Amino acid sequence: MEWRTGQPLTDDYINRSEKASGLYDYDPWSKGAWSARADWLDRERPFGADREGLAEALRAFNRKAGNAPEALQGIESLRDARTLCVVGGQQASLFTGPLMVVYKAITIIQAARQSAEALNRPVVPVFWIAGEDHDFDEVNHTYFLSADLRVEKMKVERPDDRRTSVSQTLLSREQWESALAQLDASLMPTEFKEGVLAEFRFAAESSDTLVDGFAKLLAGLFGKYGLVLLDSDDPALRRLEGPMFHTLIKRSSAIGEALLRNRARLQELGYEPQADGSENSLNLFVFDERGERTLLFADASGQCYTDRKGERRFSKEQLLDWAQTAPERLSNNVMTRPLMQDYLLPVLGTVLGPAEIAYWGLTQQAFHTLGMRMPILWPRLGFTIVEGTAQKNMQKLGLTLDDVRFRLEERRQAWLEAQDRWQLKDRFADVKNKFRELYEPIVSSVAEINPGLQKLGETNLGKILEQIDFFGQKAEDGLRSQNESGLRQFARIGQSVLPSGKLQERVFNISAYLNKYGSAWLDELVQTPHEIDGKHRICYM
Repeated sequence: MEWRTGQPLTDDYINRSEKASGLYDYDPWSKGAWSARADWLDRERPFGADREGLAEALRAFNRKAGNAPEALQGIESLRDARTLCVVGGQQASLFTGPLMVVYKAITIIQAARQSAEALNRPVVPVFWIAGEDHDFDEVNHTYFLSADLRVEKMKVERPDDRRTSVSQTLLSREQWESALAQLDASLMPTEFKEGVLAEFRFAAESSDTLVDGFAKLLAGLFGKYGLVLLDSDDPALRRLEGPMFHTLIKRSSAIGEALLRNRARLQELGYEPQADGSENSLNLFVFDERGERTLLFADASGQCYTDRKGERRFSKEQLLDWAQTAPERLSNNVMTRPLMQDYLLPVLGTVLGPAEIAYWGLTQQAFHTLGMRMPILWPRLGFTIVEGTAQKNMQKLGLTLDDVRFRLEERRQAWLEAQDRWQLKDRFADVKNKFRELYEPIVSSVAEINPGLQKLGETNLGKILEQIDFFGQKAEDGLRSQNESGLRQFARIGQSVLPSGKLQERVFNISAYLNKYGSAWLDELVQTPHEIDGKHRICYM
């Protein structure tokens, strides 16, 4: 189904526009590109992290997350130079966050499976958990549909005001218990509820951070399909990233100029860049003495870096030393993360959401500046779940999916008017017109007797018409009350398919669907081959 992403560059990329394609190095829909990328990785990749160290770090993190043997086997295969990766990631949200996180994991698994078959070599699916991000308020919540058809939020409170990474933000037992209580209250009684709560409770009670809980839930859902998990803030990985941090700092001016050239090119093509750019940005964060994550900018000399306010200052020599001796003090921003990902892993391709594809359009020249090439970019699979109750109500009310997407309120109003066998709206309008026709001549006549009474008459007429409107509104309220069941069906359809007018996958959490239907539908979604074409799919339950 065509469902525009809201990102013009991404829509053009998915629709294979020549204008957009020049901003990326590979065509993901060309099998020849898969072979070309694999060959480049084998023969021309300029540098990369130590595979043995990578496997050891991933094995430790995935064992801690309780990942499945299939995932651990994939990690072991990364020691072999023939093994490649398909990578995609997201921030570590409460209880896995919105459904699009789950769909991204499914896309990663499917892209890895398809490319492994096409290339006849191992390709490991890797989920990059963005644990280094520090915006806790972006990830400390998720949403569900309440019994009274309202989109409600469940959340954990921020433990303190430090701007440190989510991976380093510790949650108390009380915070986890509060989140679990909210989850329990959000789920209706079903045959699956006890098992769902048990899985989520295990993840919460054995976790210190949102990253830990997120990883354990993903491992439980997708580990058996070989999905390997990675925390971008893992100290063991940071140590492997030190040489790349050193390069990013040494070449920061060239990288910054490349990003700005790409930005100008996007604007020339008529696209609005989806990430902020700054001439003096280092495009790296540093963790200060308090553990706060601060974005750095070069001062006029180019040899010293400060925060936005100029309150904290770090010399270039200090940062270069940390890259070698304490790389955990450094962290990527949105522009250098793609470069670091390609250094750390042998990336055949990466799975991205609509906004990510748009901002990756800024990075091509930065890749080339370091002698690298952008990986293949696959658009994440998108789904909307249409439940049986919604299907039944749509059929009963004569609604198509396009009606729900584009004109639900219009169809609701038309349906309500069709229930008005008394034609109240027309009759009240007729009464008002007839009363006005009868009354206005009287006001005019009285004005001839006493001009001062004309305004009083007009005011009086307005009040009477207001009372007619008031009574008409009460009649309409009565009609709504009489048809409350049908109107509630409209509301349920709308909030189920497009909650608050937004894509379902960007709002609701998977827990409600596991609670209603178990996990068989999710396994079917993973196992059913899908063309990774950027189209949105409807999943009828």
